[in-house]
Amino acid sequence: MNDVSIDGAARRRNPGASLDPVSKAIIEQLQQDGRRSYATIAKAVGLSEAAVRQRVQRLLDSEVMQVVAVTDPLTVGFNRQAMIGIRCEGDIEPVAETLSAMEEVAYVVATAGSFDLMAEVVAEDDDQLLYIINKRIRAIPQVRSTESFVYLKLHKQTYTWGTR
Repeated sequence: MNDVSIDGAARRRNPGASLDPVSKAIIEQLQQDGRRSYATIAKAVGLSEAAVRQRVQRLLDSEVMQVVAVTDPLTVGFNRQAMIGIRCEGDIEPVAETLSAMEEVAYVVATAGSFDLMAEVVAEDDDQLLYIINKRIRAIPQVRSTESFVYLKLHKQTYTWGTR
């Protein structure tokens, strides 16, 4: 489903919205370095600095992209990460919304297959992970069961896949 809930209001994402080659190039520049200056991007894509600034703002406003600082969880005190597979009864949307509101949940996706939802959890330690699973996730009324996939070692995490 392509509905996105923002502040309680659902809106429809447009998966068919196409970006022109210049917008894609701007996104790729920012994926390589989110702090890259508009002047540097302008030279790389063949636009003026002002035009790049406007395009970046449009991409941000339309939620095509966001520019954020990505941290290594281990270096900022989060020593346990896990992907939690969740099986639900009935409508999965209330469960997805509840999970999405949890500070410890970094990622929620509806899936086809043996799980209805997958949620990535970032915790300080095993005790906090256990608390999140037992007292918060399993406490959601529609949650029927969970299966935890604890991360032992992160081999690759990248955000530079471009716009293909």
